[in-house]
Amino acid sequence: MGERGAGPRINGAYSQAAHHAGTLVFNRLTTILLLASALLISLSSRAAETFSSGTSAYARVVIVHDPAATDAFRPRREKIRAMVSRAITNFTGKATVPAAWRSLVSTQDVVGIKVVSAPGANSGTRPAVVAAVVEGLLAAGLPPRHIVVWDKQLSDLQEAGFSDLSKKYGILLAGSAQTGWDEGHDEKSKPYDTPLLGNLVAGDLEFLKKGEGVGRKSFLSKLVTRDLTKIINITPLLNHNEAGVCGNLYSLAMGSVDNSARFESDPNRLATAVPDICNLPALADHIALNIVDALICQYEGGQSGLLHYSAVLNQLRFSRDPVALDVLSLQDLERQRKAADAPSVKSNLELYNNAALLDLGISDPKKILVETLPEGK
Repeated sequence: MGERGAGPRINGAYSQAAHHAGTLVFNRLTTILLLASALLISLSSRAAETFSSGTSAYARVVIVHDPAATDAFRPRREKIRAMVSRAITNFTGKATVPAAWRSLVSTQDVVGIKVVSAPGANSGTRPAVVAAVVEGLLAAGLPPRHIVVWDKQLSDLQEAGFSDLSKKYGILLAGSAQTGWDEGHDEKSKPYDTPLLGNLVAGDLEFLKKGEGVGRKSFLSKLVTRDLTKIINITPLLNHNEAGVCGNLYSLAMGSVDNSARFESDPNRLATAVPDICNLPALADHIALNIVDALICQYEGGQSGLLHYSAVLNQLRFSRDPVALDVLSLQDLERQRKAADAPSVKSNLELYNNAALLDLGISDPKKILVETLPEGK
């Protein structure tokens, strides 16, 4: 009598054909299960990114708020640390802060934290917010020398107080201008080229050069073409008269290239140049996260620190989508102007719509899904 469950026998042995067929079915089921598991893991790790529902794409923004985050316009470091921890774990769906950061960057990456330092520590990116991010990256296992806080000018970083972070944590500070400009001999490092000629200034790669085509290129910093493998933007909620907001797109674009003065004073030029520069592979392919330091909303003054034109929001905002964050910032700036009975400003929406056309993010407010975390969650 055959053994129970042994299957058919031929001359006292298992049928090879039946055994082979069973093996094939098992292997296929195993493959399907493995693929499904991999898909779930992939979806989980990408939960913070822009996603699609049917034919429409949506952007996800996570906002964390603490009414006690600031005291007389000054950040309270322990509160900021807790806010960043809450936001990053909820944003990534990870149980711990180290796991959350490792889902966005690896311990082998060289992570560049792009800040806005020219307005100073009160109106620009606040060092307390950057410190909390640095602590998270260190907890995730990144070596201190793999973390670089950067802006266009090293002197601005130093004057805004970021040298203290470098000394405390052993991380690096870098000015993209001081690192030098890449002549662009491959696809990754190619410059932004446009017929609009710039008045070159000292520090630009082609300054004092003569010849046809000189002044039509903006060269990328070697910092972004050679040194950094991931970029985290941390920008303030600060108005910009031409770009609308000194946000993720404007800050990254103008902080990464030389010969940028030709765009700065013209909203139409910025509306084209900023998205195009952000779309260059050295930038677009390496953005890991965007954070808006919305502790304070300064709706007038731009690069000048004018806290009397500011409102306290005590928020931090996290997204993979720089466009969506900037669009939300534009709305807040206008909302605060109305509340203060200040003159309304026409936002440079063309810049953000152009960015959306390049698939840099979502510019339609109706397609931005905002999750505001309950206090203490």
